[in-house]
Amino acid sequence: MLDWSDRHCRYLHRLMTRHARLYTEMVTTGALLHGDVPRHLRFNAQEHAVALQLGGSDPAELAACAKLGQDWGYDEINLNCGCPSERVQRGAFGACLMNEAPLVADCVKAMLDVVAIPVTVKHRIGIDREESYAFVRDFVGTLADAGCEVFIVHARNAWLKGLSPKENREVPPLRYDLVHLLKKDFPDLTISINGGVTKSAQVSEQLQHVDGVMVGREAYHNPWWLAQWDEAFFGEQASDLTREQVEEQMVAYMGCEAAENGTSWYSIARHMLGLRHGLPGARKWRQVWSDHRLKVLPASEVWKIACQVNSNSELLPT
Repeated sequence: MLDWSDRHCRYLHRLMTRHARLYTEMVTTGALLHGDVPRHLRFNAQEHAVALQLGGSDPAELAACAKLGQDWGYDEINLNCGCPSERVQRGAFGACLMNEAPLVADCVKAMLDVVAIPVTVKHRIGIDREESYAFVRDFVGTLADAGCEVFIVHARNAWLKGLSPKENREVPPLRYDLVHLLKKDFPDLTISINGGVTKSAQVSEQLQHVDGVMVGREAYHNPWWLAQWDEAFFGEQASDLTREQVEEQMVAYMGCEAAENGTSWYSIARHMLGLRHGLPGARKWRQVWSDHRLKVLPASEVWKIACQVNSNSELLPT
């Protein structure tokens, strides 16, 4: 979810679900140790519970960054051992770390030694054409021995060569049964599943076998789905906000961000484009919030234009 689940995206998602745990985009240890820490770690207090996902492979560097995450107020540190991109592989982290379970265990130990919040791991079920259950079982077992108690498992292999990151989310087959088997073999661990889940019925089905479900791109492209989650999965009252009220709060947020941080509404609005998914006029509504010609206007004025569009209206004159 690099460049997707930033703090503006998470602010939007939190308006619709009070209880789902939110995760940052992956932040590399290099970006934190040698870059702009506030830019990478600043978040809104409303986002809690929120986890910081780290990318790296050096135990000392990960420990330093985990401590930073705790100091900034994050509720969890998550180590990414699932990203298959070549850029990540060149940094010797992400999915390729599944081939180095002892090193990952050292990373987990190093982080647990310096923080009091949970350290969790997100990973795949295998690497390349290695489809043996024993591979992922031993990986989880090694990390559990190091103190990791929570695993988020993308139920696909990561093919490190020959597939793009997008293809790695689609081509390797989903094997939910392996994740279910992990829960049976490690009943005391928290096992969450990821991959291919796009409907509430699928979430409910998976929760019969595992402890949690992580949803990425479907939640991003269809964020209104999240408005059902508190009632459906947490036994709590659903949010009483309408789509229009969510938009209104986001416009207010855009105004605050512009005044306090100089943030353009355009960089926030991109996360809202799926909010009217499936509704009449949604396409023209998206066009308004995507229109580069409107960048000179304040967000409140753009919202007025967006509210005026419908399935029969013209967008804007050229």
